[in-house]
Amino acid sequence: MAEVAVFLCTHNGARHLQDQLESVTGQQHVDVSLWVSDDHSSDTTLDLLTSWRNSHPERKVQVVSGPGRGYAANFLSLACDPKIQSEYYAYCDQDDVWDSDKLSRATARLSTVPENVPALYCGRTRAISASGDFIGASPLFSRTPGFANALIQNIAGGNTMVLNSGARNLLVSGGLVDVVAHDWWTYLLVSGAGGKVMYDPEPSVSYRQHHNNLVGVNTGPKRRILRYRGFLQDRNRRWNARNVAALETCRSLLTGESRALLTDFSELRSSS
Repeated sequence: MAEVAVFLCTHNGARHLQDQLESVTGQQHVDVSLWVSDDHSSDTTLDLLTSWRNSHPERKVQVVSGPGRGYAANFLSLACDPKIQSEYYAYCDQDDVWDSDKLSRATARLSTVPENVPALYCGRTRAISASGDFIGASPLFSRTPGFANALIQNIAGGNTMVLNSGARNLLVSGGLVDVVAHDWWTYLLVSGAGGKVMYDPEPSVSYRQHHNNLVGVNTGPKRRILRYRGFLQDRNRRWNARNVAALETCRSLLTGESRALLTDFSELRSSS
């Protein structure tokens, strides 16, 4: 069975965490190790994790304290830790529910790529309400993934992403950069280094939509209005500035074509 290190980041997530823990450990045809970074939860999240770990002694579970600088820094603190070694690596949100074949589907696709070639699997999600009712699917991206696209947008949530060793090694080499989101950064770095990005149009994650979510499912008129308002308030420019600054520190990891694209993009952003 494929070995998968699952990176779960938590912060006051006790309300829905049990469902996610059960869905992660219920993954079929993979050997899962669970690495949890808790960002100073003040609810019963840590008690739940401790109780769950004690009641599942056969599971490989490690819980550490997060850096306390937001969800992107928390995920990167795990992804960039070279002491964590596995065949594949997966990001995990605290309040989702995974299909039982989520990881086996991803690792089957990734196994077609040589492990020294960076490869990223990602895809759509289905949105559910706080009570678990189906709301709808995330947008379907039809364009071919690539670095030029990654400079402009992220095509998939981190809760769908699974990486091979080559992609994970890139993150370690890139280090603890200051970026908008760990999943967008992963897409940028893997595509920029000439890696393979696999986008799955068939969802395998139920994304729980509620008022505490930091990032929405991005469907419907309300989400469109919020995105446009953010654009008018210069949010996109600020986000791109942070991503570009991080990429500049990792130029040596990018292909020659990607470096040229990054230069063009930076110049265009500062022009009229």
